Amino acid sequence: QVQLVESGGGLVQAGGSLRLSCATSGRTFSTYAMGWFRQAPGKEREFVARMSWSGGNTYYADSVRGRFTMSRDSAKNTVYLQMNSLKPEDTAVYYCAANRILASGNYYPDYWGQGTQVTVSS
Repeated sequence: QVQLVESGGGLVQAGGSLRLSCATSGRTFSTYAMGWFRQAPGKEREFVARMSWSGGNTYYADSVRGRFTMSRDSAKNTVYLQMNSLKPEDTAVYYCAANRILASGNYYPDYWGQGTQVTVSS
């Protein structure tokens, strides 16, 4: 059974930091691109960051670039999202996804985690 389990969310004041973890199990994702998404109340789910298990570039949404850093620990089958200088507008449920890389070069999220709540107070 494939599982993506997020953890590390919580309540933090503006300017603070959190580190989210996404532990994967049930299969290998060596050919996948792992991603972080978020969904704020009343808004659509949006892309936050993406990286391949095999390495290469990491991509970020403009809204988080320079503040968030995505990384991976292949030995632990875990990806992370280090979030610094948090703002109230970062408040959302954060989801981890395993994205299959299509022949077109686009990505399709085959698997999702259950999400972890991040709340940033002003």
